[in-house]
Amino acid sequence: SENISIFLFYLGQATTVDNRRGLPRPRSAIFLIAFVTKEKLLVLLRDGRKLLGSLRSSDQFVNVVLEGACERVIVGDLYCDIPLGLYVIHGENVVLIGELDLDKEELPPHMTHVSETEIKRAQKVEREATDLKGTMRKRMEFLDFD
Repeated sequence: SENISIFLFYLGQATTVDNRRGLPRPRSAIFLIAFVTKEKLLVLLRDGRKLLGSLRSSDQFVNVVLEGACERVIVGDLYCDIPLGLYVIHGENVVLIGELDLDKEELPPHMTHVSETEIKRAQKVEREATDLKGTMRKRMEFLDFD
């Protein structure tokens, strides 16, 4: 494999080296190794957003800099990639980092790519429907269906 970098994130105490593999062995329970190439990464954020891009930099606190980043917005069967450019992510917002396999389809075939304005409109409709459902539930609370 070509040009593979190994990024080690330590979220605990110091580590010792496992001589058999040459990789650090953690002394604490929380340990993450990410084998990253120049391929695309998927970063899932705490607020539910999904960002795609190439890893440019990272540190021990999982602060991440993505190059050529875009936000993938999915509403029902519609999706849109909103370009963000160079993007800095604070480590406490990162839930998951994964490498995308570019040889496989990223999305199911039934998904439809739409423009940014169309996906924003679909998000608004979905948000209004969720808000309406919440207000209806509050109005019906006195019936005590639980």
